[in-house]
Amino acid sequence: MSEHTAEPTPSHDDTAPAVTAVPPAASAATPASAPSSQRQRASQLAQALRQELHKALIGQQAVVEDVLTALLAGGHVLIEGVPGLGKTLLVRALARCFNGEFARIQFTPDLMPSDVTGHAVYDQASEQFKLRKGPVFTHLLLADEINRAPAKTQAALLEVMQERQVTLEGRPLAVPQPFMVLATQNPIEQEGTYPLPEAELDRFMLKLRMDYPAAEEELNLVRQVTRSAKADMLEVNPLRSLLQPRDLLALQKIASDLPLDEQVLDYAVRLARSTRSWPGLALGAGPRASIALVRGGRARALLRGGDFVIPDDIKGCALAVLRHRVRLAPELDIEGLSVDQVLSQLLDQVAAPRL
Repeated sequence: MSEHTAEPTPSHDDTAPAVTAVPPAASAATPASAPSSQRQRASQLAQALRQELHKALIGQQAVVEDVLTALLAGGHVLIEGVPGLGKTLLVRALARCFNGEFARIQFTPDLMPSDVTGHAVYDQASEQFKLRKGPVFTHLLLADEINRAPAKTQAALLEVMQERQVTLEGRPLAVPQPFMVLATQNPIEQEGTYPLPEAELDRFMLKLRMDYPAAEEELNLVRQVTRSAKADMLEVNPLRSLLQPRDLLALQKIASDLPLDEQVLDYAVRLARSTRSWPGLALGAGPRASIALVRGGRARALLRGGDFVIPDDIKGCALAVLRHRVRLAPELDIEGLSVDQVLSQLLDQVAAPRL
């Protein structure tokens, strides 16, 4: 039997954020200095969100940074790692800080596509079919252990991830905005897992790899967890609710409007195109990678409080953007090289512009 659960929407904490929520897009009467002040407030809010997430997740600074990058860029995230590293905890913590709707689907081998998107149900009272929406109609969707379901169930997410809508009984139904899928998966070498289809992988803006914590971080983790009332997990209830859905839409709009020099744009495109002819890569990244690099670069610039995008913003998210869109040549795979190692060589050798 398939299962999906929706967590209760957290209440807004009036005493929590010290930063001002960012208003929606400015009107035509807004003074010329408003965009800069809006960027500053947006950056403060994003940094406060980062600090809040670190209260729940010990270590994993790079993963938190990348998840916030995708959130600001309006993209989806695939997080891979062995069990017990805090993948689900990170998503639950983000949902706690976001005062919108949150739903969770536990992917299992018997999960059906209709369990994800919804289906038509016959109502005997009215003698008519009524649409019952699935858990995908939410703001933040946690697709937990997504690679434990077969490809036909995974494919249920293809339309909504790309078009932000679901077609039920021939009717296109829009999902709430903003909408973000955060999927977790165990390494595909583990028993009982299915590789994700290429078309679905390409719809994830970033693929993150969560590794074991450092010794000191694990020490702090064990210390805090063993003090908790729950057996083996950290609490997310103390986290503050910092964002409303309209605030997140405003943050995404501000990030998408950050200035981008043509040389930086060209750098992002050259990085993606280089993967198609790079020695050791049998399959290169498509145009979605170029788009994701630019979107990710703008989001990272906002996170660091910058007024424009620099090449380091593009380079900083390149591994997460490219690693699931390329395929290693068989001979390098036999030699024991990883995709990340080959991509790191590419990033070192593709010249960045000097601004």
